[in-house]
Parts: sequence; structure tokens; C-alpha cells
Amino acid sequence: MDYFAHESSYIDEGCKIGAGTKIWHFSHIMANCTIGENCNIGQNVVVSPEVVLGNNVKIQNNVSVYTGVVCEDDVFLGPSMVFTNVINPRSHVVRKSEYKQTVIRKGASIGANATIVCGNEIGAYAMIGAGAVITKPVKAFALVVGNPAKQIGWVSENGYRLHFNNSGKAVCSETKQVYLLENEMVVRL
Repeated sequence: MDYFAHESSYIDEGCKIGAGTKIWHFSHIMANCTIGENCNIGQNVVVSPEVVLGNNVKIQNNVSVYTGVVCEDDVFLGPSMVFTNVINPRSHVVRKSEYKQTVIRKGASIGANATIVCGNEIGAYAMIGAGAVITKPVKAFALVVGNPAKQIGWVSENGYRLHFNNSGKAVCSETKQVYLLENEMVVRL
């Protein structure tokens, strides 16, 4: 076993867990999950059946990652953030065949207590503010806040606000990487 699992955690059969991953107190990794290398799964986390987590995914305490969620490499899920997997849940109606896929692209961060309504994609390196409610797809490098969430700007791969000049270029204050804004899409040059 190349990963660490606290003695109070449960790991069901059929899971693939990468080297260097840590699973902390009272967490439950359900059947047939794929978890990459060097992930950190905090206290009281549930990872539902067949969820896929890339490498270096950080899940803070009290998060449930439901079936249908895919997190690419370097994703951060803040404390008590929420995923859904059915658009119209009812206790008396079984809708397991209607789970919608939610994809969190490489490097995206989701703040504490945010809610991600199923079926939406969060773009690479996007930043979802604490408490935001995501009801539609989020672009790569977008900074979104509020309920319902609205885009208020752009961030770099390291999470710093980007301020674009008249030619559509911005520089990350930390890394000095250059970004280009064209047609309401951001790319790193």
C-alpha cells in the first residue's frame, strides 16, 4: 500500500488509489473510485462510487464528492463545498440512471461552502468564491462569486487577479506569466 488511510476511514472494494495519497479521519471511499497520486482527502469526506480524482487533488473537510464528478489534476475543493448529481431530486423517485456529469478541470479551486449544481463544467484554473452557487458552466481562469454565481474577473494559474491592458494582455503579479484575453477567453502565453 503506497498511500496512507487513517484507521477510522473506510475504503470499499475496487478502488484504485495512487502513491502518496492521504485519507484522513472518518472518510469513506466508496466502490470503484479512482484516486490519483499525492491527493489529500480531509476529515469526514465521502467519495461516492466511480468518482475519478486526478493527481494532487486536495479535498478539505466535510465534502461529499458524488457519482458523476470528475476532478482533473491539481483541483482544490474547499471545506464543506457541495456537489449535486441530480437536477430534480425527489425522495420517492429513484433517479440513479439520471446522474449528470460534473467536470472540474485542471487547477480549478472551489471555495468553502460553494455549491456546484450538476452538469456544469468548471474550466481550468477557475476560482469559485466561498459560498458561490454555480448554475452554469464556468470558463477557464474565470473568477466567479455570489448566488447565483457571476463572473467578476479573471485569475492566473496561481490564483492572482489578472488586469488586462488595452491589447488584451495581463501579467501574473507572482509568476510574471503573461495571459491573453481574446473573445472572452483567457489563455496563458
